[in-house]
Amino acid sequence: MSEQAQGGVAVITGAASGFGLEASRIAAARGMAVVMADVQAEALERAAAEIRSLGARVLPFRLDVSKAAEVEALAAATLAEFGTPSFVFNNAGVGAGGLIWEHTQKDWEWVIGVNLMGVAHGVRVFTPLMLAAAEKDPAYCGHIVNTASMAGLLNAPNMGVYNVTKHAVVAMSETLYQDLALVSTQVQAHVLCPFFVPTGIHQSERNRPAEFKEAAAPTRSQLIAQAMSDQAVTRGKVTAAQVAQNVFAAMDEGRFYIYSHPQALASVQVRLEDIMTPRNPTSPFAAKPEIGEQLRRALRGEGG
Repeated sequence: MSEQAQGGVAVITGAASGFGLEASRIAAARGMAVVMADVQAEALERAAAEIRSLGARVLPFRLDVSKAAEVEALAAATLAEFGTPSFVFNNAGVGAGGLIWEHTQKDWEWVIGVNLMGVAHGVRVFTPLMLAAAEKDPAYCGHIVNTASMAGLLNAPNMGVYNVTKHAVVAMSETLYQDLALVSTQVQAHVLCPFFVPTGIHQSERNRPAEFKEAAAPTRSQLIAQAMSDQAVTRGKVTAAQVAQNVFAAMDEGRFYIYSHPQALASVQVRLEDIMTPRNPTSPFAAKPEIGEQLRRALRGEGG
């Protein structure tokens, strides 16, 4: 983030935990006013109190990012309280797994609503405000960071709805980058593609709204996906704090792609080679076939 943006205004969704909370801490340390938005009211109040204790001006805002009117209200409150933001972090997200044909309509609506439309609403609402600020002030510098995932660059099995939304966020972010380049040099886009990091996303079900809850019990594949997510996320060695630091470093450097695990890009290279060759998609378990066999047996109910 450029020197001009120091001391500006940050708008962060998913701010009560994970990357959002860590980004709020860094923003506060940089002298920014922080608008902290999250669906979890109690956790948000605790997080906001912490950021205030660091000396930052804070506006907590409870919202569901999938609701267009609530994101519009977030922008209005931000303008009224602090003015135009210089950093917008469209970060809120949820996880869901299982075989792709076993995702219900409610699964699709919930995950697309948060992971995809939440980012789309943020882009739609805040980008014009930032461009207007840039037109008025040659010193203004703005950054929009959208949280996708390595699942936006790969397609691991048994997590279809999540993959779909994160690929869409990567596409949206790349398009935003190109569109902004046509009209302004003062507002930049970035996309965050983290791998497994302990953030609490594996506990997303706790925030599923009542209208999207399912009466039926989870399927075998969904239970397996949950168990695998629990294990992968909680055992992650890279911290949310490190990822948030990477986000700010990328803004400082004008770097679009932000990774938590650069070594995972080897798998992205394999996927691109699949597309370019062309050849059928390479098994994600090619290097560790025993893991693939274990998943196959579990999904087929073979045990052992």
